[in-house]
Amino acid sequence: MHILLVASAFNSLTQRVHVELRDHGHTVAVELALPERPLAEAVRRHAPDLVLAPMLRTAIPREVWAAYPCFIVHPGPFGDRGPSSLDWAIQRGADRWGVTVLQAVEDMDAGDVWASADCVVPPVGKSDLYRGEIADAALTAVLLAVERFASGTHTPRPQGPAHAEYTPVRIRPYLDQSIRRIDWDADSTETVLRKLRAADSQPGVLDVLCGAEWYLHGGHPEGGLRGAPGELLATRAGAICRATKDGAVWIPELRRRRASGRPPTYKLPAVQALGDRLPSLPELAAPDSADPRRRTWTDIGYREEGSVGVLSFSFPGGAMSTTQCRRLLDAYRQACARPTSVLVLGGQRDFFANGIHLNVIEAAEDPAAESWANINALDDLVQAVLTTTDRLVVSAVAGNAAAGGMMLALAADEVWCRAGAVLNPHYRLMGLYGSEYWTYTLPRRVGAATADRLLGEALPMSAASARDLGLVDRVVDCGPGDFAAEVGRFAARLAALPGSPSRIAAKKAELERQECGEPLAAFRERELTRMRRTFDDPDAPYHALRRAFVHKRRPQSTPPHLGLAATTAARTAAGADRSTRARVTGTALEDLSRRPDGWYQES
Repeated sequence: MHILLVASAFNSLTQRVHVELRDHGHTVAVELALPERPLAEAVRRHAPDLVLAPMLRTAIPREVWAAYPCFIVHPGPFGDRGPSSLDWAIQRGADRWGVTVLQAVEDMDAGDVWASADCVVPPVGKSDLYRGEIADAALTAVLLAVERFASGTHTPRPQGPAHAEYTPVRIRPYLDQSIRRIDWDADSTETVLRKLRAADSQPGVLDVLCGAEWYLHGGHPEGGLRGAPGELLATRAGAICRATKDGAVWIPELRRRRASGRPPTYKLPAVQALGDRLPSLPELAAPDSADPRRRTWTDIGYREEGSVGVLSFSFPGGAMSTTQCRRLLDAYRQACARPTSVLVLGGQRDFFANGIHLNVIEAAEDPAAESWANINALDDLVQAVLTTTDRLVVSAVAGNAAAGGMMLALAADEVWCRAGAVLNPHYRLMGLYGSEYWTYTLPRRVGAATADRLLGEALPMSAASARDLGLVDRVVDCGPGDFAAEVGRFAARLAALPGSPSRIAAKKAELERQECGEPLAAFRERELTRMRRTFDDPDAPYHALRRAFVHKRRPQSTPPHLGLAATTAARTAAGADRSTRARVTGTALEDLSRRPDGWYQES
């Protein structure tokens, strides 16, 4: 089929649906729902067999859903309605949730249901959950709904009392700041964490801190520090620790409340955002990862089991500032001093990495200079990985990776990727040539022609497609919470293989041959020469694109590359006439998530 994705933004879930549908043989185009662009006209131009909305903040117009079958992906279980479904689930402590694919009608979220799937709700932030368990459930439901629609024999299930198995509708209001507000004197640590996690990464929790109003982003428990409720206790790696009535929480990022008439604000590491307002606080080093005495937070950790070392890191949004790159490089060098034969880089939930930190760059007094410092710090880290010759290095990509973060992964000997990850191995959408030794690592894996194609198309790809190209060595088919354990088992097997010592010797010899021919430094120099010209040119598109990204400015139109897959020939090859596929005559199969007694609970 030819499927048109209609979305408010080409966000992580829209990209995930895009790559999975393409992998399943459908042709897929994207149209952004923008205020100045009539959606009906755009849909007619695409002439889709099916319109699918993975993430849409506005209603599909009647003239669209009356003319084309339109499916909405709602991040809530059967019968759930409202714009803050996932926020409510997290803030109220639901242990299970779900995703529903329903047909667009006049009332929001009220159409017939084509498929649904459920998932667990681990104690993580909303954005992590959305890219992980929710995205996995969404793809299960989307693929089932598309298959049912294509069959032409499926009857979708109505919502409401007309159905024999009536499920009461639950319409949830918008979760505003009056409900999100933290009462530091009364709320327990767990309550504070739920409120923070439910607002991550948007809209944040509005609060007063150091004499100003801020949105708090992210929340992690601290089991050892204590203080008066609301008191700032310490800092670590750019985050602040704040006391609750019975413990404390780490808050990694802040966003200043926007003043009337001023431009939109954006998230920054909490310590940087507060600046001179921050009182004198102790900077606490991360405790030994083997220390069982308390739970705490750190963005970089190391653990070891037998011959395997795991250097994990988790930076908000996957962005890596100059400081974060340097700290990770220091930790990498320390890990390389340990007596292991396999070193795993990554291996935790959510993002692997997305490259340089555009928000920190935008906030710098000299963004060009900070861009230069950031790219060199990231290059230093990639160089360290590329030149490690005394052990095997594995990049364990649990979640999405893009641009320089993807190239960091490619510096390792092997790349292991969770099946649900979305990869973006390109730079041009930010107006950059790119660095991180991509001109060496990318062609080495996929060939020069394919490397040029990936960079030029600038489209996301699934882990499975990346494996087929040679970009990824192993796809791990598991849930987000199981990835670390699976990687640990695979790494232990790799360390125990009889051939691993010879592989280590061979990689050292290969690097020596490379250095005698075209040294790695030559690749870096050529890349950075191009990057320096861009950074130093105030009229280069990079600067305007960076500002638009940081300030979340809406594009004027849908980027042209998102519709390139929608050729007339591809639409013809996709299948039979839409009217034939749209007829439904059979009885719906039982949804994967359906239980007769209702299956999700809220505390």
